[in-house]
Amino acid sequence: MTAAGQPSPAPRVLVVDDEPQILRALRVVLREQGFEVVPAETGGEALDRAAVRPPQAAIVDLMLPDMDGVEVTRSLREWSNMPILVLSAVGEEEQKVRALQAGADDYITKPFGSRELVARLQAALRRGGLSEQEPRILAGELEIDLAARAVRRGGQPVHLTPIEFDLLRVLARNRGRLMTHRALLTDVWGPEYAEDAQTLRTHIARLRAKVESEGESPRLIVTDPGVGYRFSE
Repeated sequence: MTAAGQPSPAPRVLVVDDEPQILRALRVVLREQGFEVVPAETGGEALDRAAVRPPQAAIVDLMLPDMDGVEVTRSLREWSNMPILVLSAVGEEEQKVRALQAGADDYITKPFGSRELVARLQAALRRGGLSEQEPRILAGELEIDLAARAVRRGGQPVHLTPIEFDLLRVLARNRGRLMTHRALLTDVWGPEYAEDAQTLRTHIARLRAKVESEGESPRLIVTDPGVGYRFSE
């Protein structure tokens, strides 16, 4: 409920797929779960609609008639930290890595179950939510406001995706402790990702590029080869 006692508006989800039957099915499933669906059949249409009414999340098919889902993801990520889920009939690791490197938070291979899709979307939105009881963490020039899910470096804002922020949060709240690949994957993505080390490596690389000093060896997020990572400052 809002402060005025009115129901909170339904989360708006941009859904991009050029297969009409899949688009219709996603609209039905998501509306039944209380989401407002913004449909689009091309990448260009999706970007236009997102610009006019920014959504809270996006579900983007990898193969579109005018551009691929990676391009759409990269364009959305230029101005938004919304959770982005990429759909594809291609389950190859290289395609997953491309999507994640472009800024996607999750990758779902077709065919998929509607319950799984909704669960992953809800989890992504939860990761992007606020917690009013968590403190600030200071590490050199880096300030992590866990309550506001905001990060500053040298006083300047650092724009992280929900996944990147959750990784930083887990590492920072366990400062000095070695966090194994399995522990990080389970905590941030869920137990079904416990063995997906490539996903973790991709996101750690993106996170480091944003929070570490350029041109220096990693100082905040240190690698223990073959085991995990440690927040050292």
